[in-house]
Amino acid sequence: MDPSAKSTRIPALVAALIGVLAVAAALAAGHLVAGLVGPNASPFLAVGNTAIDLTPAPLKDFAVTTFGTYDKIVLLGGMALTILLAAILAGLLSRRVSWPGLALAGILGVLGILAVLNRPDLGQVAVLAPIASLIAGLGAFAWLHRLAHARQAEAQAGGQVAASVDPEANPGGHTEAAGVQHSGDKDDSGSSRRTFLVGAGGVAVGAGVLGGAGQFLSGRVDIEGSRAAIAGTLKPAVTALAIPDGASFSGLGTPKFITANRDFYRIDTALTVPRLRAEDWNLRIHGMVENELTFDFGDIRDRELVEKTITMTCVSNEVGGPYISTANFIGVPMRELLEEAGVRPGADQLFSTSTDGWTTGTPVDALMDPDRNAMLAIGMNGEPLPLEHGFPARMVVPGLYGYVSATKWVVDMELTKYGEKEFYWQERNWAEKAPIKTQSRIDVPRGFATVPAGKVTVAGIAWAQTTGVARVEVRMDSGEWREATLATEVNDQTWRMWKIDFDLTAGSHRAEVRATDRSGYVQPEQRVAPIPDGATGWHSSLFNVT
Repeated sequence: MDPSAKSTRIPALVAALIGVLAVAAALAAGHLVAGLVGPNASPFLAVGNTAIDLTPAPLKDFAVTTFGTYDKIVLLGGMALTILLAAILAGLLSRRVSWPGLALAGILGVLGILAVLNRPDLGQVAVLAPIASLIAGLGAFAWLHRLAHARQAEAQAGGQVAASVDPEANPGGHTEAAGVQHSGDKDDSGSSRRTFLVGAGGVAVGAGVLGGAGQFLSGRVDIEGSRAAIAGTLKPAVTALAIPDGASFSGLGTPKFITANRDFYRIDTALTVPRLRAEDWNLRIHGMVENELTFDFGDIRDRELVEKTITMTCVSNEVGGPYISTANFIGVPMRELLEEAGVRPGADQLFSTSTDGWTTGTPVDALMDPDRNAMLAIGMNGEPLPLEHGFPARMVVPGLYGYVSATKWVVDMELTKYGEKEFYWQERNWAEKAPIKTQSRIDVPRGFATVPAGKVTVAGIAWAQTTGVARVEVRMDSGEWREATLATEVNDQTWRMWKIDFDLTAGSHRAEVRATDRSGYVQPEQRVAPIPDGATGWHSSLFNVT
């Protein structure tokens, strides 16, 4: 390179564009290869999943509490913004020479490789995706930087020639001959500019095509076709009891007793929902058992299926929170599967693993309890499990928070002892065992609502899974506790609605609620955060009467 070229500075906007296009090419190439070797091998998703795994528990709790089911969208958006800023920075640092941007691109590429290698759900071949991403990113950056540098160097050279033929700067000079040379430089500069624009446009279009192809390949697994093929075959031999008319006060503002699949809460660590067809699913039961077993989907579907009405609760649910739902689940009792496997003495933990590598540990005694109705579920509210709720199969264990009982997309169950293996959330200092705590919630009047004076109905839900709700009490403005009317109980594994009327005058009022379960346990007043084993405290609602 001409020594004078070292002083050539690419314009800031052009430099930033080079960084952005190089990152787009890198992500697109990685996404394309991931479509062939496994969607989670996409460097963007691999880094995102690793970020989830490495995020401190308090920050995760904050994300769930603040953003709810949108926490993953916020994470992906934050990652996209961070990568965009890094790309712009890489470009701006490389206005004179390319090595700062290449170094930063290399660092990001290595991070992608390490993230993929760290994923428990990906094989070694998956590393091809971040390698492709690294090569594409470095290549695009180096090529575009060279084109832009040449364009700028020629533009500067043309400017110097123009200055040399200025009549005021060179009186009496050979302006005609020099002018001819200047005209030629302008043509060369224009050609270089067109070359860069064509190159930049090509990289942009190529990134779009590669990324789109990768997305197409990632979604080529026909999950809905697999669900449709088994939709008419889920016929339980034992159906759930009909929900009695008096089981819900939904007309007053409480939830419907059965939560529609689309409204059922979803909290998990999966950035992308695993796409596993029922035809490709297998479940292995092994470890401390007499008989290691492997089931395919047909093996489970063709057994005597049962349908049970069960309320599930997330440990991340704050006092008064929304992460509780009820559905009719269809499946086979876990007790039957474990009895066939023959659980050996001393095995007190079922260590289950999802197809995406997430793990949990469930108490064996809860799974073997004939009255608890723990099941391997393959259906939900009369249809195959929705993809986001665990299709083809998941665990459902009443009375335990989901993080120790509700493995979705489950593919492996190992009988072991507590202390021998730590599961995902246990490694992050959550409780080893997590029975659901007795709780209640006010649904109406909602906080800061305005209602007319006179008779005001306060209504909500209470739950104490596997124990049952015995009583719900409500007090207004710190007055005397009054017992609410309970809805008809469906079973002791579901929520229970309640209601009570108050005569209220105009002004601000505050209702509080507490529940008592059948063991005599009274929901405590003291607020305790959800982590590590579930929230406690009285829920209250402050509202206005006019």
